[in-house]
Amino acid sequence: MSTDRIPFRLYAITDRLQLGNRPLAEALEMLGRAGLKGGEVREKDLDEAALGELATACGTVMDRYRIAWLVNGPPAVALAAGATGVHVPAPGDAAAARAAVGLERLVAQSAHGVAEARSAARAGADFVVVGPIFETPSKALFGPPLGTGVLAAACAAAAPVPVFAIGGVTPERSRACLEAGAAGVAVLGPLMRAAAGTSPEGMAREVLARYADALGAL
Repeated sequence: MSTDRIPFRLYAITDRLQLGNRPLAEALEMLGRAGLKGGEVREKDLDEAALGELATACGTVMDRYRIAWLVNGPPAVALAAGATGVHVPAPGDAAAARAAVGLERLVAQSAHGVAEARSAARAGADFVVVGPIFETPSKALFGPPLGTGVLAAACAAAAPVPVFAIGGVTPERSRACLEAGAAGVAVLGPLMRAAAGTSPEGMAREVLARYADALGAL
């Protein structure tokens, strides 16, 4: 799959529980103004109805800033919210998601190793998110860090489908991910913490600028 379908290198993952009292749509507004190009609404504690309601509200912001955005959840929720696509958790079925959302929308899938990355790519995912690459609390349940060696092998196995690295990927670590063959990186904590801070507008711009410098673009 050509990377032309993926108009971003930084894939922002949401977690509203890290925002305190700040609404997720408000946090996304700040990130959008700071230049965010791609993101995913991922709120695992919500049922389908609540996820759909939140995704629809977030979609209004995403669309305003022309952010390509996916919903991590059932394809029906992504379709109803008007999302750019759907993100399938591992070990999901990218082929079934593709059948549900059609050819125009994006399909992403998570993978926790080389075999899963290859399977997701062959099943028709537009891009695969592989991790955890580095140590990170949010991905502790998925096992020890894979490291950039496994990332490189996953990129080769999924080729030509783009791979995004996730899990402890700071701006400083982003270059190593690109050198391993990744098309970009997926980030949760640094962006949510910036948006939850006491000076969120400035912090969001600063964090995104650091990632843009490391990746060459957002």
